[in-house]
Order: sequence, then structure tokens, then C-alpha cells
Amino acid sequence: MQLRPVNYAGTLLVAVLLFVSGITSDAHNITRILAKHPEYSTFNHYLTITHLAPEINRKTTITVCAVDNAAMNQLISKHLSIYTIKNILSLHVLLDYFGAKKLHQITNGTALAATMFQATGTAPGSAGFVNITDLRGGKVGFGAENNGGTLSAHFVKSVEEIPYNISVIQISSVLPSDAAEAPTPAPSQQNITAIMSKHGCKVFADTLLASDAQNTYVDNLDGGLTVFCPMDDVFKAFLPKYKNLTAAGKTALLLYHGVPVYQSLSMLKSNNGLQNTLATDGAKKYDFTVQNDGEQVTLKTKVTTAKITGTLIDEQPLAMYTINKVLLPPELFKAEAPAPSPAPAPEPAAADAPASPKSKKKKAAPAPEDSDAPADSPDDAADQTADDSGAVIFDGARYISFVLALVCGFLLG
Repeated sequence: MQLRPVNYAGTLLVAVLLFVSGITSDAHNITRILAKHPEYSTFNHYLTITHLAPEINRKTTITVCAVDNAAMNQLISKHLSIYTIKNILSLHVLLDYFGAKKLHQITNGTALAATMFQATGTAPGSAGFVNITDLRGGKVGFGAENNGGTLSAHFVKSVEEIPYNISVIQISSVLPSDAAEAPTPAPSQQNITAIMSKHGCKVFADTLLASDAQNTYVDNLDGGLTVFCPMDDVFKAFLPKYKNLTAAGKTALLLYHGVPVYQSLSMLKSNNGLQNTLATDGAKKYDFTVQNDGEQVTLKTKVTTAKITGTLIDEQPLAMYTINKVLLPPELFKAEAPAPSPAPAPEPAAADAPASPKSKKKKAAPAPEDSDAPADSPDDAADQTADDSGAVIFDGARYISFVLALVCGFLLG
């Protein structure tokens, strides 16, 4: 019996819809998960105000060790700063999947799990790891690795599991950790240039210290600040061009590397688009475009494209990242025009031969220069031009739309 085309098309449509639902089913939102359980409302609230929630949502394999309101009240009674509370809660986010079943089947009875506190780079030694031990009698103990081996909390129950994406479990109490509870200075007390110098951006930091631009960075610190720091080898190679700028141009270039709002890496990935900078002033745009390709975030001007290569600090309201190129604003630098194609050699013609119609063609007019760039911009900005490679990026949503369109067309036909 031959299968009729309409039935085949219908089967294909169902398969495509199942495929689409399979793609979207892996997404998770820790805030929505915990909102269904009022007993964790305080824990949920602090995940939000410390900006840990979007970081958790961005991870694809993770375990959140939640504590109830009574346990959170004990933590809040210590009157710690919000920045210290963020460190403590980040110790409760394990960078691996531990469902209830896995907790009772740990190989050799003990596992050492890395946490988001360890991932910040501020946890000394092994302070960012949590010891998980399957105890006798069906209990599972939890303890900060730097807590002398003490298992201060135990597994209570599974709250919600999406294997093997996210597991939300309840543990009996907040994990004590001297490293996580150490006083964390407020952003206004942070030394921006010292942080830069300590993490491979000393040349940019020294240049900023010698400029009035430093005061603008400090003035914006409490209200929110995101800084993009060129690495030492990059900015050192750029110094000859920097010295050719006017005093106002030097200040503008340094301010161009700061954004007057706090943005975590996950926020940069979700808020693609134009960004104003500390140099933006009315008609002087001094902006650039943030764009991400998966986990990679790029900053694009009309002159250059830089990639974020690392995180120096991410403590609201201050975020600082390293980049692999100096950001060149089109207000100061002109993008190099593409090199014209060489003209073809003239063909030899007989002396008495009539002129070829081809020889009467007019020459192509030269491409107009970018009106936004000044004529006296440095000519050697070519090495900072954007990489417009022809790489093909797979767009899942467009592919699915294309398949659905084909199926619907087949059905209607």
C-alpha cells in the first residue's frame, strides 16, 4: 500500500514540531523555578539582586543548593554586604549536575564539586570547592572544602530536576566558609587601575592614570560601570598611534573603553546592540555595537572588532573585561578603504582597426570616503580593521522556519 503524500507531509510536520519543542525544552529559569516554592523566597530574592540568577540561567549543566527562609535569615542577621552575600551564595551553585539519584550513587562515596565562587577567580586555593559525601543511613553531607572537612549541611530533598541540565535541591543550612564570608570592598573602594595592572592591563592602566579620564571612571563607579581593557601587548603596540592624537582625542579614546552601566557577561550576551560609552556626548556618538556568537562576545566599531577574552572582576556595580584589540572610534580613526582591483592590461590593437566598443566604457567612480571619519586620521589604523571573514554561522531558528515553510507549501500544494 502506497503512503499518500498528504499523510507523509503531516508526519514530517509533526516530526519538525517535536524537534522544535526538543530544542526549547532545555531552557531553564531559576527565578521561575523557585517562585513556585515560597519557602525559598528569600534565597530567590538574593539570587536576583546579586545578579547570580542570570549567570545560573546561562549555564547548561548546573546544581543549585537552595536553603529555606529560616536558614537565609540566619545569614542576613550577620549584616554582611551584598557583595559578600554574593560570594556565599555562589558557593551554593555547583558547576555539575547532581540529582537526587546521583547524590546517592557518588563514586567512592565522595565528590569534590567546583562552584561559581571558584569560577570568579577570587576564591583562594580550593576555597571554591564543595565536598559532597554519601553518608550511611541514606544521608548526603555537604561542606566547603576549606572548612576543615566538616560536613555542615545535609541533603533535604530535590526541588526540581531537568536532567542533565539543572538540578535544584534543598540543603539544610548555609555552607560556612571563611573565604566566602571575607569582607568584600564596596565598588567605591575598588582601585580600578590596580585591578587592571594586576591582571595584564598595566599599560592601559598607566595611560589612564596619566589622564583626566581616570576621574570620569571613578565618578561613574557607584552608579554602574563596565570597562573593556586592552591587554598589555596590544596597547603597547598601539602607543605610537595614541601619542599622535590630540589631548582631547587621547581622553576620548580612553573614555571610549568604559560604559556607564554595569553589565555582566550574560547581560552583554543577551543585550546585543549599540552601547553608549563614557565618551558619548550629544552629537559625538562614540558608541560601538555588542554582538555575540554563542559564548564569544565581540565589540564592533566602524574601524575595529575586538573580542572579550577574560573577566577581571564582576562585582555589581563594577564589571571589567580584557579585550584583544584597542577599540578605535570612527570619530578619531578612519577605516581603511578596500584596495581597488588592478586595471586589466590594454589589449594590443591593429593600427588601422576601428576602436573597440569596450574601450569606450567609462571608468568606475572611486568609492566615497566615510564622511564620519576626519581626513587627518592616522593612516596606520589598518591593523585594527574589523575581521569581515566569510564564516558561515548556523542559525537554528531560520533553519527550522525554512523547513516549516517547505512542509506547509507541500501541504497546500
